[in-house]
Amino acid sequence: MQEENNKNDIQTITFGCRLNAVESEKIAKMLFDAVPRAIVVNTCAVTGEAERQSAQYVRRVARENPNTPIFITGCAATHDTVPFDVIPNARVINNRDKMDKNAYIRAVADFDFTAPAPLRVSNPDTNMSKQFIQIQNGCNHDCTYCITRLLRGPSVSFEYDDILADVRAAVTNGYSEIVLTGVDSASYHKLYDGKPFLISDLCRKLLADVPEIRRLRLSSMDPASPEIYKIIDLIHENDRMMPHLHLSMQSGSDTILELMRRRHTADMVRKIVARADGITFSWDIICGFPGESDDRFIETLNLIVETQPIKIHAFPFSPRPGTPAATMPNQIEKQTAKARVKRITDAATRNRTEFMNTHLGQKVSVLVEDNNTGRTPHDISVKILGNDVPNRTVCECKIIGIDGETFVVTRD
Repeated sequence: MQEENNKNDIQTITFGCRLNAVESEKIAKMLFDAVPRAIVVNTCAVTGEAERQSAQYVRRVARENPNTPIFITGCAATHDTVPFDVIPNARVINNRDKMDKNAYIRAVADFDFTAPAPLRVSNPDTNMSKQFIQIQNGCNHDCTYCITRLLRGPSVSFEYDDILADVRAAVTNGYSEIVLTGVDSASYHKLYDGKPFLISDLCRKLLADVPEIRRLRLSSMDPASPEIYKIIDLIHENDRMMPHLHLSMQSGSDTILELMRRRHTADMVRKIVARADGITFSWDIICGFPGESDDRFIETLNLIVETQPIKIHAFPFSPRPGTPAATMPNQIEKQTAKARVKRITDAATRNRTEFMNTHLGQKVSVLVEDNNTGRTPHDISVKILGNDVPNRTVCECKIIGIDGETFVVTRD
């Protein structure tokens, strides 16, 4: 059996959020000494289209690998197993069991591993220059559109010592940037010595305990969290904390935010931006939520112009069965929602272009990725001219041009 373990091949395919990517990496490590070979597909159910794509990919990869077990986990597999139950070599692992090694071992107890099976995976996950570290899972909020919270369960915050161990391992493996991620990272909460230990405390302590961290970043923040102000203060105090925050906005209309059961308002976001001198923002926006009239949509557009987020992930509302929003009155036509996505995206592009133009000729720190590409502290993509620079390093560069959404830079 040990000889077989030396030949183990575990491939992962990840759909959806960065949290899924982190969990896929953990699952691969967990299974390495548990099964001879497997393909793990970590699915997403944030929209109906995401579910469809997950199922379509699984069917294809199963046909190409008939003698290899395909572990299907993640939110789409937890939400609806039917598309996967008909695939002979597929094994569905519910979200609640996805980090349980024994669940995978039990699922393939009757699988015949004797047939030769070189794995064929067309788009395996690639190593990135930044390391995502999971700090939390689940969510305690009840947004009317969200199915992910139903599939992930209540919020659970991980122990500091476990997070610290993951961060130290990442630094040892050469990662210069650490990204803390979770379903609702802003809700991170532990009690140590009877005192609350929150997301800002976690960031501050990691920077102190691991001085080798070159760059620390948060994957997302809830605008309603009071912790966001402490994070902003920490960014201003410590240049190892990256000056870019992603806000789970969803809308800029107070009426729509209330219908969504979000906990923030447009004015709260204005106050956050006013406090955040030198910090850039990206947003998520749902277009075409039920009740989003033209006037309410314009409220979102106006807030974008006023507060200048440089990136926006805008997508059309997708009614998810089992959520209150799916049966709300005043549903918006899909074509209208798609047209609004374009207007939101165009507005964000104008903001980003204006921001980038103001930085021409300036020096910038760049985290180098593959093929002399990289990212700035404000999460702008970069193309480095000249000789090859090693992946995962951080170097000082000068911005000499702009190519679409990318800075063109040279090394000092």
